Parts: sequence; structure tokens; C-alpha cells
Amino acid sequence: MNSRNLDFEFRDNESRKYQYGFDLEVRKRLLSRWLPHLDAGRPSLEMGSFDGSMTSLLLEELSDLEIVEGSAELARLVHERLGSLTRVNTSLFEEFAPSRLFRQIFLVHGLEHLDDPVKVLASAATWLEPDGVLLVAVPNARALSRLIAVEMGIVDSPESVTAGEKLHGHRVTFTSDSLRSTVESANLHVIEEGGVVLKTLANFQFDLAMAAGIVDEAYIDACDALSRSYPDFSSSIYVVATSKDPLAVTSENN
Repeated sequence: MNSRNLDFEFRDNESRKYQYGFDLEVRKRLLSRWLPHLDAGRPSLEMGSFDGSMTSLLLEELSDLEIVEGSAELARLVHERLGSLTRVNTSLFEEFAPSRLFRQIFLVHGLEHLDDPVKVLASAATWLEPDGVLLVAVPNARALSRLIAVEMGIVDSPESVTAGEKLHGHRVTFTSDSLRSTVESANLHVIEEGGVVLKTLANFQFDLAMAAGIVDEAYIDACDALSRSYPDFSSSIYVVATSKDPLAVTSENN
């Protein structure tokens, strides 16, 4: 852990950007999936903010949002950009000690960066209010574009961590099964899972196609609609989890 430089990992490298325009299109649609699970007026936590672009989307829906960000440089950037709208804590997830509990906690494209994701998820579970939800999304190992890259010999296997991803601090590439298993190993209970935007192109190809007018919002919406039927081929996969067993809660209510 101490050997990592979080202020370096978010920088673009020769192989890939840290964030593409297409990523924001995916996150808009991810958030729309999650809206039914949110209680907008109650305390929320975003784990990892990057430049605050996802934070801005969350602030359109939530009135009380706090952030924990491990990179001091990014925390400063987000504070300067959004400090009047949210509270920014500079801390590693592993060392974070919140002063309150949260109704919803968001971990979007952060789990794949962690040295011990189960430990962090187990800690996050203790930060939830009794009826709280943990909403986790990660890049998908079996995204259609990645499977194509494997067939082309560009990527060794779907679950490989590429050289560019390693420079960005990725430790693992999740499938739907391994994401669910990781979350459940932290004694959390998955109440919903799925995928967002069927990924027919690589991120940089989507950006080029959008800039050229070849791909528009209607195309991305169609890919998103298909991801409901084919989540395994989606750009991102997600779970919504609780710290309480929903079956036990149902039994208590009966």
C-alpha cells in the first residue's frame, strides 16, 4: 500500500486515458439504474471522486453528499470545483473513519484499484445506516469490445490486467461472478445486479465515433437497452448490496 502513488495513477499514459467521454455516458445511464434505490435527502458517500465529474451527476440527485478521496491532488481539485456543494475527505479508504453513517454509498470504478477489496467493502458496510445500500460498479472483463480485443491478440485474456491498466492502479478485472463473490465475501447481500451499455467498441473508439457524429445518444441508448438483456457484454457491471439479509428482513416483517 505505501508503495503506491495515487497522485500518479490517475494520469493518462501511453496505453490509455484514465477517463474517456464515453465513460461519462455510461455513468449517466448507471445512475439512472440506481435511482429507485436512493433516498435523495439522506446522507450519501462517494468513495473516490477523480475530477468530480461523477460527483456532479450525483449532486443533481442528492442533497447531502460527502466524498472520500485517496489522492490529495484530486481531493484538492474536487474541493476547489465543488467544495460549496459537498464535503471532501482526503483519506485512503482503508483508513477512513467517517463521523456519521450513510443511507447510500457509491463506489464507481474503484473496486478494481484496491489491494484488498473485501476488506474495504466490509468496512464500507459498517458505514451504512440500517436500511442503507452500497452501490458498486466496475469495468467488465467480458465487455464485447474486450472479447474482440482478446480474439485480435491485443489482450491476453478477458480477465487480464493490461499494462496501461496497471499504471492506472488496477489490481483485478472483474466478471459478474467475481464481482458478486467479492461483495458477498464481505458479508453483504446483493439485491440487484446488471450491466450498463452493451460495449461494441473500445472507449477510445467510442470517443472518436461520437466526435465524428457516427455514434449519437440514440445509439448509446440502444446499446444500454440491450445491456439489460445481455449484461455480460456490457461496458460496466454493477451490484446493489445491503448489510442486512433481505430474506431475514422479510421474515421479521411477517
